[in-house]
Amino acid sequence: MNHPNDQSNRVISAVSVSTKQRVSGVRRLVVWGAVALACSGAVLQTGCVAVVAGAGAGAAVAYVRGDLDATVSAGYDKAVKAANAAVADLKFAKVSENKDALQAILIARNAADKRIEIRVEKVGDSVVKVKIRVGVFGDEALSLAILEKIKANL
Repeated sequence: MNHPNDQSNRVISAVSVSTKQRVSGVRRLVVWGAVALACSGAVLQTGCVAVVAGAGAGAAVAYVRGDLDATVSAGYDKAVKAANAAVADLKFAKVSENKDALQAILIARNAADKRIEIRVEKVGDSVVKVKIRVGVFGDEALSLAILEKIKANL
């Protein structure tokens, strides 16, 4: 004999099971979302690091988080002139140049209107550090092309 409460208990059980399944699905989605967020955060924190081997004699080159850093065997004044010549050779529009006895900062723009910053820092009498940044996020290929042009003008 069926009692009226038996039917309602079955309905409540069915609702309870489907609710549990929904909650477990939502919980699974939240957990996977948290894992994805944590992984993307780890990737963003580490940044992009590429070391370019064989970039030329007397030069150590690294591409880190959008910046190309190179140590070049050259005098400071000669390296600044080579950077200016590279900007002219590549037909970039030179926006500004600030220079003191230890550091020079050249700002230029290319045809795509990307901002190009070239920093030349004196490390020693015949060693300079060249930093190149293209745009907001960097452009490794263009940065390497600029560095090669600077080295060709040394």
